[in-house]
Amino acid sequence: MTQAPNPRRVRIFIAEKGTPVELRTINMMAGEHKTPEHLARHPSGKIPALETDDGQFIGESVAICRYLEAMHPKPDLLGSTPLEVGRIDMFNRILEFELWSQIGTSWVNGPVVAKMAAGRFKQIPEAKAASDTNTHRFYERLNRELGTRSHMADNRYSIADITALVAIDFASSMVGLKPADNLKNLWEWHARMSARPSAKA
Repeated sequence: MTQAPNPRRVRIFIAEKGTPVELRTINMMAGEHKTPEHLARHPSGKIPALETDDGQFIGESVAICRYLEAMHPKPDLLGSTPLEVGRIDMFNRILEFELWSQIGTSWVNGPVVAKMAAGRFKQIPEAKAASDTNTHRFYERLNRELGTRSHMADNRYSIADITALVAIDFASSMVGLKPADNLKNLWEWHARMSARPSAKA
């Protein structure tokens, strides 16, 4: 699923590193992520998963990025000083817990998943209404914060920018949660991030 945010986060990270990695597409619509073959790569049946040179597997996108950063330290995307490491990780976790979680709730309870997983579980319209509201409130918060800094984590490009970009793009195209047009700081940041060659990954 090329639009899935977690695989795209890793693809952008890889592109920023400039390190060639062989990519393989897992067809989630066909259930390939739940096959025994993929469960051997990631026990939770999620994507992405990275196979190392010695045949071991790492799942979860941030864990994969941490491994890649350790193997290829430059350019650093997780911080080069203890303070940067801590600040970048803080902002990245805020984005995951307070933005990705809300987009995820709206996605699971939205129309696309309703068609994909018809009858598999009960959707909760009230949960979607609340997470839609929370997502737009967080966009407004980001817009305010980007009035005081140039990037998601202070004033340098990092994994936090990748996390925010893929979340907003997925929310806009697949979940019906595009940020409001009047959020000028957020859209200016989005334009700069989207202009990076890695954003096409």
